[in-house]
Amino acid sequence: MSGFGGFPSLGASMRYQAILEINNRTPKRYDPSRDESGKRLKISEFYGQNVFDLRKMQEKLPKDTYKRLLSAIESGEKLDSDIASSVAKCVKEWALAKGVTHYTHWFQPLTGLTAEKHDAFITPEENQKVIEKFSESQLVQSEPDASSFPSGGMRTTFEARGYAAWDPSSPMFIMDGAGSKTLCIPSVFISYHGQALDEKTALLRSTAALSKQACELLNLIGEKSVLRVIPTLGIEQEYFLIDRAFSNSRPDLVMTGRTLLGGQPPKGQQLEDHYFGSIPSRVLAFMSEMEYELYKLGVPIKTRHNEVAPSQFECAPVFEEANIATDHNQIVMEVLKKVAQRHNFQALLHEKPFAGINGSGKHNNWSMSLSASDPSIDGENLLEPGKTPHENVRFLLVLCSILKGVHKHAGMLRASIASSGNDHRLGANEAPPAIISVFLGNMLSRICDEIETKQVSSKNADKVVMELGLSHLPSLMQDNTDRNRTSPFAFTGNKFEFRAVGSSANTAFPVTCLNTAVADGMKEVTARLKAAGVTPGTQTSSEKIFDVIREIIKETKAIRFEGNGYSDEWVKEAEKRGLQNLRKSPEAMREIVSAVSIKALTDHKVLSEEEVHSRFNVRLERYIKNLQIEVDCMKSMVNTQILPACLLYHGALSQAAANAKAAGLEAPQTAALKQLTDLITRGQTKFADLQRASKTAEDTHDEYKKAELYATSVSTAMVELRTVIDEIEAVMIDDAWPLAKYREMLFIS
Repeated sequence: MSGFGGFPSLGASMRYQAILEINNRTPKRYDPSRDESGKRLKISEFYGQNVFDLRKMQEKLPKDTYKRLLSAIESGEKLDSDIASSVAKCVKEWALAKGVTHYTHWFQPLTGLTAEKHDAFITPEENQKVIEKFSESQLVQSEPDASSFPSGGMRTTFEARGYAAWDPSSPMFIMDGAGSKTLCIPSVFISYHGQALDEKTALLRSTAALSKQACELLNLIGEKSVLRVIPTLGIEQEYFLIDRAFSNSRPDLVMTGRTLLGGQPPKGQQLEDHYFGSIPSRVLAFMSEMEYELYKLGVPIKTRHNEVAPSQFECAPVFEEANIATDHNQIVMEVLKKVAQRHNFQALLHEKPFAGINGSGKHNNWSMSLSASDPSIDGENLLEPGKTPHENVRFLLVLCSILKGVHKHAGMLRASIASSGNDHRLGANEAPPAIISVFLGNMLSRICDEIETKQVSSKNADKVVMELGLSHLPSLMQDNTDRNRTSPFAFTGNKFEFRAVGSSANTAFPVTCLNTAVADGMKEVTARLKAAGVTPGTQTSSEKIFDVIREIIKETKAIRFEGNGYSDEWVKEAEKRGLQNLRKSPEAMREIVSAVSIKALTDHKVLSEEEVHSRFNVRLERYIKNLQIEVDCMKSMVNTQILPACLLYHGALSQAAANAKAAGLEAPQTAALKQLTDLITRGQTKFADLQRASKTAEDTHDEYKKAELYATSVSTAMVELRTVIDEIEAVMIDDAWPLAKYREMLFIS
């Protein structure tokens, strides 16, 4: 194909070829699970078929072995070798019967992704024969090379030994793809010296810490049957789908996951017609197959719908234990990308793949449930107020613990969701601001205000509850108030929604920090209750309990905000209240190594001080590298695609204008030529500015200072260069433009 003026235009040719290719696409149907007669099975009939869950363990293990295994999982104690041996034998037989050939310890290193090293079940025997073997030791532990994974300075590059150890609290599963089946064993990943090199270890430790502090608090107020408190999680996953023909033609999407250049289309999301609209047929076919694959893996996907931006969608599961929910979300992201490719889509999980429209988040709906020997309270949600005055008091103490934890550790929570991708999203019109605050809703806010201002002297818990109007909590709590989408941490009926987590993030670290913050809040509330003389069953406990509740409510008032988090007024008000506004990732990440964060994480044995610093170093290094890749990609695109196309078009306009003048005619091309000349000159100036800014950052040896430069001067230079390039796109002849445009990527499918 020839471009304008006879010049070849490969980029434009790729765009048009992609459109022609997409126009010929039809929805790809998947083959759902069927029985021997060909009848389509209900979801419940094939759900979890590729998961070696507790139900299958109960079926296959000896009854006593299963009970001991369940007890070890619930207590977090080390498994006896005979239990592990029995599990290894049963899971091998189950996996081989399903056609599995390999196994892997599936873990979550500090890359934010998952990792796996596959080993075959075969073991050599005499006479060059092999048998399928899977022993207790092979189940419990493997030894992947740890030297190539980030450690944040905890280890030198020549220290290679690392251990992946089975986490029995998360079920094993079979990953099926490309004609191969692999048994995946969810695992932690630690160094030779026991340092946590992964995300899961800290999450499990934080779960234990939260349970310990919650049990102590509940036992103090008379809940003696409580055995464990389990954080639960429901994770909403947002993502974009664009055709692969478009994504493969754009170096920025291939290299960075977001568009570094691209002008706005005439239509974006301003008509608000995509949200909850009819799901496009190709997308629905993709969603159906994705859900089918996830159901086989025991992932309880419940919801699917169009999101706000064009070509943006969401899926969401029901609540699960936080550890399992985190594993399942990693599986969701992996399956989502694999199935998208089968349907000729590219799934974009970046927080802001397209400028000017909504980005993507991963709303973490978090709560806590009880495990108790008393069947009447076993399984109760601690964020449900309950049906009795005593349970209402329990709810208020838990609420105060959360408020205290979030108020005290807002910096740590902000650090937990800091990333280069989230910098583009936080504070924009579709995401919470960088200021951490808590939304409680009208009724809970009123109750807190009444507790703060009203002098309650009654010594009887029932009278206290009645006096404050709390006896109506059970009937009014659910959906008692509107939701606040501008709040990073909002109460939504019987859970808190941590809305600020980015769409590409591993939820393990944000949930680890949240669990730790709340555990620390509970520890302080418990200490104050004890100092006030609260003991189970005493007559004066109610009055003392409400005195402590009142103190906490007063102390944490600054963190509570019910208004518009997007407004400039809130920024000013937050500053008056002494709340941090950490806009960029480097300053936010530094909060993880603040004295208050280190103390909480080490006191609760979630991370050692060395492990805390490693998380800071790894995240800072990743931030810098992500920006370096973006800068290099942007410069390459401008140099090899945009500028050559501009100069070709400029030359064609110049020649046309010269020809017109030579013929004694007016040259209408002159105005366009001057406009393009000015834009090219401005673009070259901004390109030079970016080169200088990035070189200054690169030449800086202090890593934190380097990150700051990338967050400020380099990012600003990128935005300014992009602004000029996007202006050029608006005036360039379409035949000469080398990149797939927003109007094509977002609206042609």
